[in-house]
Amino acid sequence: MTSANGISAPAPGIPAPSRGDELPSPSRRDLAGAPFLEAAHGRRPAHLPVWFMRQAGRSLPEYRALRSGSGMLQACLTPDLTCEITLQPIRRHGVDAAILFSDIVVPLYLAGIGVDIVPGTGPVVGHPIRTAADVERMPMLEPGQVDPVTDAIALLLPELGDTPLIGFAGAPFTLASYLIEGGPSRNHEKTKALMRSQPEVWHRLMGRLSDLTGLFLRRQAAAGVDAVQLFDSWAGALSERDYREFVLPHSSAVLSSLAGAGVPRIHFGVGTAELFGAMAEAGADVVGVDWRTPLDVAAARAGGTHPVQGNLDPAVLFAGQDAIDAEVVRIAGEGTRTPGHVFNLGHGVLPDTDPDVITRTVETVHAQPVR
Repeated sequence: MTSANGISAPAPGIPAPSRGDELPSPSRRDLAGAPFLEAAHGRRPAHLPVWFMRQAGRSLPEYRALRSGSGMLQACLTPDLTCEITLQPIRRHGVDAAILFSDIVVPLYLAGIGVDIVPGTGPVVGHPIRTAADVERMPMLEPGQVDPVTDAIALLLPELGDTPLIGFAGAPFTLASYLIEGGPSRNHEKTKALMRSQPEVWHRLMGRLSDLTGLFLRRQAAAGVDAVQLFDSWAGALSERDYREFVLPHSSAVLSSLAGAGVPRIHFGVGTAELFGAMAEAGADVVGVDWRTPLDVAAARAGGTHPVQGNLDPAVLFAGQDAIDAEVVRIAGEGTRTPGHVFNLGHGVLPDTDPDVITRTVETVHAQPVR
């Protein structure tokens, strides 16, 4: 159900979250007419808006210089570093939205769960969670533990001017996979085994992760972000049947807890072509689409009512500007046949991408007609 302002109402049967974890409500910036927000609300803005997942990161030489000598989690939790890294692609590329520099394991780390980001590997968990006792021993995130993130938002808002800021969190299923596997996994065999052999333990773990993720996003919204993205990196490993039984209720709990925040909610996963309908039902206002599915097909699978975000293959940015421009034109054309379109990649910017190519691609996107 969608309200008059374009923000979905809570999913039926999902209880309202407990409150008391929000910051004092900020004075919202007047971003009327911002193309990204217009498109996210299903309207046709003055130009096609674009931002890129992982637009702040290893593709930028200024990022590599700034990060020299500091770990990923340190950078995510040092407000002035987070602020500067978030601003770098805005200055260089002229994109239509900033996304808060962060990582999906940040709320786990803040809560006191032993997780680190190992270069060349990714998130690694010191003591994987695989039993009921492990779940009960999990520390839970407290509102004050999010202060380094909300402090960064406070620094960013006056610097961004009329550019919207997107908050960010990993979805419960993806967090559960890292916690159970102990790190990245190709097949998620331990995760799926726990899900099926001990469903009560699974749902208890997912419930705790939905509480953690919801709190993390609500604190960002209360601090002043203009939209949020829930990133389910590994949801594409599931069938629609399993997603609906084991994941959908928990993603719904996260997204419905933000129903009163007044910000668009983007729900993105990789390899989720068969899940678009369920992901939209979870409470998304915008459905993110990877490069495997045409945007108009994805919008139809999501029910034909949700704006979409995507979906240039990140590898195309290595193909030369003529090939890139042709793909941008094709994707923009598909976007005109959807309820709204925010241009993006179908996943994150690859580390070796030429930053000048990204800047030229933004210019090509902005030149596309909006119909």
